[in-house]
Amino acid sequence: MACLGTFMPNQSLRYTQTKQSFLSSPVYSASSCPSLSLVRKRRNLVSVIRAESMTTEKLGIKIERNPPESKLTQLGIRKWPKWGCPPSKFPWTYDAKETCYLLEGKVKVTPSGSNESVEIAAGDLVEFPKGMSCTWDVSVAVDKHYNFE
Repeated sequence: MACLGTFMPNQSLRYTQTKQSFLSSPVYSASSCPSLSLVRKRRNLVSVIRAESMTTEKLGIKIERNPPESKLTQLGIRKWPKWGCPPSKFPWTYDAKETCYLLEGKVKVTPSGSNESVEIAAGDLVEFPKGMSCTWDVSVAVDKHYNFE
């Protein structure tokens, strides 16, 4: 069973349920969602706190889903320039390594010569290697901070 909802770093998602009904719910249960590490009851509200972000690499693209705010601050991401685009499909080549943080959007990135794609979405911190050629297939309009090295 998959987790439903978005768990943002350093924030709590609150439900007006008791802890017991939350844990026994068929949709939201700590055992069915590995990203739920702490469930706490306070004034009949349940707080769910995401424990850690996870970095994966696929087809040369590194993705960290929902990195902690401390990491975003350390990298200075909110000071980086922003770029956005509507739903579209276009080729792109990276002349330098790009690190970006998606504020909004959903994209399938397919490296040239590959039949596989990588999906990125709002809340993802993504690193594209220098020299990568790919096709961006934007299904939901993108708004992102970016930095080239």
